Amino acid sequence: MVMIQRTLHQGVLLSFSGYIEAADVVEIQRLVDQETPGESLRFDLQDITLVDREAVTFLACCEADGVGLTNCPLYLRQWIDTERRQS
Repeated sequence: MVMIQRTLHQGVLLSFSGYIEAADVVEIQRLVDQETPGESLRFDLQDITLVDREAVTFLACCEADGVGLTNCPLYLRQWIDTERRQS
């Protein structure tokens, strides 16, 4: 289960903590869709402990669409990069 906190600081920052799984991706996408188009959007992933493959694919797509991924743990950064190269 993931906890999400939204703050405004040089755009919108969604901070995640816990475990992101496929079921959470729908909720995160809903939050992204509610943001103003063209506004800077970043995900703070510092407190993520675990993700599943669907979450990694989602994060890779978000990054490709311009969402900034900040404080991304090394294991997650490497997995996202691998996912992007394979697709």
